Amino acid sequence: MKFSVNWLKNHLDFDLPLEKLCEKLTNLGLEVESSTDISEFLKYFKVAEVLTAEKHPNADRLKVCTVNTGTEVIQVVCGAPNARAGMKGVFAPSGSYVPGSDIWLKPTSIRGVESNGMLCSEREMMLSEEHDGIIDLGDDAKVGTPFTEITGLNDPVIEIAITPNRQDCLGVRGIARDMAAAGIGILKVAEVKTHEGTFKSNIGIQLDFNIAEKPNCTQFVSRLIKGVKNGPSPEWLQRYLKSIGLKPISKLVDITNFVTFDRARPLHVYDAARIAGNITVRNGVEGESFKALDEKIYTLKGGECVIADEKNVLGFGGILGGETTGVSKDTVDIILESAFFDPISTAITGRIHGIESDARYRFERGVDPKSLIWGAELATSLIIELCGGEASDLIIVGKEPPERPPISFRSSRVKNLGGLEVSPKRSSEILTSLGFKVASFKEGISEVIPPSWRVDIIGEADLVEEVIRIEGYDNIPAVSLPRVSGVANATLTPSQKQTRAVKRALASAGMIECITWSFMQQNIAALFGGGLNILKIENPISSELEAMRPSILPNLIQNAKQNYNRNLGNSYLFEVGPQYSDDTPVGQKLMASGIRAGEFGERNWSGRNRPLDAYDAKADAIKALKAAGAPIKNLKVYIESPEWYHPGRSGTLRLGPNQILASFGEIHPNILKKLDFKGSVVGFEVNLGAIPKPRKNSSKTKAALKTSDFQSVTRDFAFVVEDNVTSQDLKGAVKTADKNNIIKLTIFDVFEGIIIGEEKKSIGVEVKLQSLHKTFTDDEIEEISNKIVKNVNKITGGTLR
Repeated sequence: MKFSVNWLKNHLDFDLPLEKLCEKLTNLGLEVESSTDISEFLKYFKVAEVLTAEKHPNADRLKVCTVNTGTEVIQVVCGAPNARAGMKGVFAPSGSYVPGSDIWLKPTSIRGVESNGMLCSEREMMLSEEHDGIIDLGDDAKVGTPFTEITGLNDPVIEIAITPNRQDCLGVRGIARDMAAAGIGILKVAEVKTHEGTFKSNIGIQLDFNIAEKPNCTQFVSRLIKGVKNGPSPEWLQRYLKSIGLKPISKLVDITNFVTFDRARPLHVYDAARIAGNITVRNGVEGESFKALDEKIYTLKGGECVIADEKNVLGFGGILGGETTGVSKDTVDIILESAFFDPISTAITGRIHGIESDARYRFERGVDPKSLIWGAELATSLIIELCGGEASDLIIVGKEPPERPPISFRSSRVKNLGGLEVSPKRSSEILTSLGFKVASFKEGISEVIPPSWRVDIIGEADLVEEVIRIEGYDNIPAVSLPRVSGVANATLTPSQKQTRAVKRALASAGMIECITWSFMQQNIAALFGGGLNILKIENPISSELEAMRPSILPNLIQNAKQNYNRNLGNSYLFEVGPQYSDDTPVGQKLMASGIRAGEFGERNWSGRNRPLDAYDAKADAIKALKAAGAPIKNLKVYIESPEWYHPGRSGTLRLGPNQILASFGEIHPNILKKLDFKGSVVGFEVNLGAIPKPRKNSSKTKAALKTSDFQSVTRDFAFVVEDNVTSQDLKGAVKTADKNNIIKLTIFDVFEGIIIGEEKKSIGVEVKLQSLHKTFTDDEIEEISNKIVKNVNKITGGTLR
């Protein structure tokens, strides 16, 4: 939202330097993005009189002029065809900067004739694209006067960022209201003259929405104005519009643009002579089309809110008008439109047809629903003042919304929610100055009715925000978070501590943290578990971000792909964040996911680096699980894994058959192909929410680490088992044979062949035995060995080879 300082002064009586004004706006939540004072660039430019203009002796198209600047007479070589003796123009002396040409002037010689300074065109002054001649100011311009004074260019322009909830500040009046509430100046009375029509309009208006349809326009106000004379706008109106980057078009169009930016009240005017019969506001029918003011033809999808006469569609309601009924210099009679269009319908229509307009920007954020009548009256005043004409009675169809219900406001909530002590009286003063209706506080509680232009205010917290905003965020005292003596990160929740620990563990493993969108393309989501249950977004911010991510991995793979395309080598990336399977709390999971693409390690002189494999991903998953507090010793590896992993080169880590804590392995080549990724990728996904919470501290103290003073002994076993028995199954059977004395198990051999038998295999396992109390005898070792053989046979069916 742009506005000039003088424009703001139309509504607010204040005297504040530009720098201080910008600071105050930002403190109010109206963040200043830029401020431009063109007078700083043009402060050396003055009105000057051309005393003589003689032909250049060495150039046919140049003239040698003598110029009176008010303090001295200077010689200037000029190429403008309209340069002549006696005219008054704009002179830039040597040493000044010409913004339109981006040059610094200095004394020079042009074709052998000395020249000091320049007589400027409008383009060189950044006033327009006109550069066929120098500016001709007329006889009444006083020589020596700064050019900014006679043109109003000493009016700085400010641009502020408007958050979606502050639609009221999409008009200069709303900004002035905020400033006055904060004690910066006095808000001027905004009087709007009511016009008694002298006749009735012969063009009727109707809202035509079926009962089953949502009324995309709830109220429409119009007026016929006869006998207007259109043409160029007066200089003051053009100056305001130019200051914010709008091109003046004609009086009628400029008036509607002025009211849009002055009061956040979009309007539209139609050439009444080009309307066939009455006007109907309705939902469009698929296949209808019209040519718009932007000279494009739009074909309706069906359901858009349109303005139509008895023959054609005239435009999209609240977005863009049609060319056929646009006003021109020959327009004599006009229809003035002031309507309220549904924000959601307006946003959807604009997005579907790719139309950006000032009207859409305001309607989709919520225009004041009670501004229709006074908006029409204000525009009528300006039209009659600048264009003449005679106004009809207002035609009003539809209804204003009812008075909004009051909000119960407890003054104590300002301190509780905002951290600032504000008295009930002061809170009431602030809200009243912003246009709220406040009943007197009784026992600290008041009933507050928001003004119609603040459609974003829906609850008590919003009122607290208004009080704090005006009182000043800078006045909130700085208070340290509570700390517990001797406890690290005492202010963090257990989940936050867990997340931080996981991030540090993965970073220490050489991985780089990423933060990616929680959205992705629908077809990519389908590859990673989305299936038929893809969680689609009704209002996506982009066609490429239309679904919630069912996995973090594809975002990381796409980042690795971008790195590869930029020749950045290996990519070791991770992210800790949510992923979504449905729109319920259960469907949102906090995951720690990561990938490694490329090779393991950087290129070096000692030899070629090895390719990455599933064990690298498994190691990363275990690091994350260990940092998150998972019981690592109790985890078992299962070969089943999600479909986006390579079968046989992936697995899952579980606490039981059904309690999956992590998946890991190589990403399936077909998935990488569909993502257009060249090479291989290994990845892991750890479900942090599935990790069991640590048990509460018991009264027993944890025993110190115990080591044995007695000799250990190892025994090797080779068991023949069925092909479907895993090494993990075998190790579990061996371990449970004697949990106290078996301290380590190692698989050292796996053999398959005819000698073993069909669908069978031999697994060799080394068992390490040690006691805390004694050295084993041969008989005791034999007894434990027999237990192992029997237990393996009982649990897996395996036999000693």
